[in-house]
Amino acid sequence: MSGPISRVASAVAAKQVTATEVVSKALENIESSNPSLNYMAQHCPESALKDAANHSGFGPLAGVPVLVKDLENVAGLPTRKGSLALADALPESFDGTVVSRLKAAGAIVVGKTTLPEFAIEGYTANRATGVTRNPWNLELSPGGSSGGSAAAVSAGVVPIATATDGGGSIRIPAAFCGLVGLKPSNGVIGRWPTPDWIDFSTEGPFATTVDDLRLLMSVIAGGTAGDSVGTVGIPAKDYLNFKNQIPTKIYAATRTSDFGDLPPELEQVFRDAVSELSGQLNQQVTWIEPGSLFGAADPDLDWFTTATAEHLVSLGRDWVVENFELLHPSSQEFFTQGMNADLDEYIEARRRRFDYVRVMDELLAGDAILLTPTVAEIGWFADGRLSAETPAGLSPPESYSTALQNITGHPAISLPLPVMSSGLPGAIQITSPRYREDLLLDLAQNWERTNPWQRNATGYEAFDAFLE
Repeated sequence: MSGPISRVASAVAAKQVTATEVVSKALENIESSNPSLNYMAQHCPESALKDAANHSGFGPLAGVPVLVKDLENVAGLPTRKGSLALADALPESFDGTVVSRLKAAGAIVVGKTTLPEFAIEGYTANRATGVTRNPWNLELSPGGSSGGSAAAVSAGVVPIATATDGGGSIRIPAAFCGLVGLKPSNGVIGRWPTPDWIDFSTEGPFATTVDDLRLLMSVIAGGTAGDSVGTVGIPAKDYLNFKNQIPTKIYAATRTSDFGDLPPELEQVFRDAVSELSGQLNQQVTWIEPGSLFGAADPDLDWFTTATAEHLVSLGRDWVVENFELLHPSSQEFFTQGMNADLDEYIEARRRRFDYVRVMDELLAGDAILLTPTVAEIGWFADGRLSAETPAGLSPPESYSTALQNITGHPAISLPLPVMSSGLPGAIQITSPRYREDLLLDLAQNWERTNPWQRNATGYEAFDAFLE
């Protein structure tokens, strides 16, 4: 199913519309919808219109407007990472890896999107830009940390908004905003500079259709010098073409860690999707008990031990201490855990990561897949509360189902399921062997064909509607 990215690029290339007209439409959308959703971290209309006026009209993303998550560099704009402590950050002198590839393909940056401070939460709120809301239900969060980007794409503001994923930050907002989102294997999209969470983070795409997701992967995939697990010199796979690949075996689990039962509504929606997928592929499902894969160890808990310590060192302990009072309460808690990290505990968690990778490699060997819910809740409030009675902020890791794939480096894709009582779509996550993003895209395309989802949040038009 063609989506707004390919339709807009084709229209610009065919001179049916100019890049200036397309960018102007995006700027109009931002002006009309941002006051209620609050997904914008920075505006740059003047530079966007200037770039559009000088646009060649060529490239696979010709004239397509893009919003960039304010964790990634855009030359000429500061990278504030959702933090008051970086309010005076200077404009960047270079584009990040994905931004430079999008621009080279013809895309035009029209601004930057909100995120939780330093991308460390699964809801998008910070002290610098406030609370970002989900277009499906304004009381609830679009997820995080790429929540501003997901809200903008779901609301049809722009066809492309960039995302990163170090613990679920592509898949969580894709799930809550009804998008298809892919966290690729480590190295498939070159990582430089080194991420704050060294082994966990990668950039990746989400979109309203699988065809658009394929197009984005074809543009942004490829190794980068300096990425220790990168694919420099290895030809990129064919992400564009559907080959109808199917898995050899299906595993499913309500959770991979033993954190209790899912909400009944979510579990039913998930089990229905597993049953339907099993029928489509004509394969039996082998169910895995939560907590049974890794013995007494727990990847989700090790994620926090590792990420908090590494992020503290990335920013610098002295800098964090100096700016502590400016930080969001969730950041303060996160970095306090990092400051109290024991070296032996950190190294032990790092070493256990290799055990987790081996378990997943052996489980998924020969093109098997693992099905899990993308998130373990039907939604949470925009400020992170799970209910009206609980304090702001989530209680990780119980609310998430995404950290395992960041720890092991396996790719995972989130696919939309029916809308639940929260007003948000459900989502199923498919994990495949490493470097089998092409398999995940084929499975997603078949799912889209048999279970078409609503492309944009109710009440919002697709970006390409103005072409009709």
